[in-house]
Amino acid sequence: MNNYKVFLLSLFLLLPLVLIGCGNSKTDNESTKKVTANADVDFSGVVLKIGAAEGKNGQAILEAAGLDKTPYKVEFHVMQGGNLVLEAMAANQIDLGTGSQIPPIFASQSRNDGNLKIIATKKSTTLDQELVVSANSPIKSVADLKGKKIAYVKSTTAHYFLAKILQNAGVSWNDVETIAMSTSDGLSALLTGEVDALASYGNAIRSAHAKGAVTLQSADKVLSGDFYWYATPDAIQDPKKHAAILDYLSRFHEANEWARQHPEEWAAHYAPQINQKTQDYMTQYNEEEKQAKTRIVPIDETTIASEQDIVNTFSKLNLLKAGIDISKIFDRSFDAEISKFKKYE
Repeated sequence: MNNYKVFLLSLFLLLPLVLIGCGNSKTDNESTKKVTANADVDFSGVVLKIGAAEGKNGQAILEAAGLDKTPYKVEFHVMQGGNLVLEAMAANQIDLGTGSQIPPIFASQSRNDGNLKIIATKKSTTLDQELVVSANSPIKSVADLKGKKIAYVKSTTAHYFLAKILQNAGVSWNDVETIAMSTSDGLSALLTGEVDALASYGNAIRSAHAKGAVTLQSADKVLSGDFYWYATPDAIQDPKKHAAILDYLSRFHEANEWARQHPEEWAAHYAPQINQKTQDYMTQYNEEEKQAKTRIVPIDETTIASEQDIVNTFSKLNLLKAGIDISKIFDRSFDAEISKFKKYE
């Protein structure tokens, strides 16, 4: 009887600890830890080298969601633009990268077809992609840009939407002086008056507005909202890396849903990394997600047609040779598995 009482007392003392464990704040994260890669794959020795223009496009959002403990090693590199991501891919320095629709077009025309294939579509926001002028600029319309200097980020969405905005306004590419710059150099050039306008995106545009810059035209309706994940042919054909890539994309997909459900936690994690106030970033993030939920979807014919339209636009401006069939840079071997990812509409 005494032993029975001791047992009950021990159980009573242990119960609060059990309940505390059940209430761990990691519970929400654990529920998202779905892995699509084959559980039988031996990932020992597998290193996945990844490049992206922003940390939120990969490792940062996985870390915040608690999904970064992968069975393979990840080497993540933040670069200033999708064009630089693909330069690294061409040099075989990374296996996987993400960026807009534009960089792979130009990269694919280089030696070895750019050493890339487009393997998945990332649906995302087109906000903060703008053509801006300084606070006291006399330029009030796109037509006023004739003969003016415009900084833009080469081989990126900024390159495309600038060409499209000029074309729609009846201003030819040759009517203006376009100067290819990095996002940071372009912002500096606008603020110091070296250029009359800036076509850029992301933090460069937000920083420009913080310094009084004015939107001449937004590209939110010009761009499709399709972004891509790219991989090298070698990584795609390697069974282990192929499985690791699929697993990483699944984690990224799930991490973005976690962030939508936990915007405060996500903002608190990421804002310091980009030197923003948490509340400011959370407001920005909510606006972006309201416009378009970031998620991974398979490649489809609409996406390929959109990519071909971009190629044709550049061809008409003599920025690319005519007759390019861009469908050749798409790899559909991930489509079936990606189509099984949970739908978040």
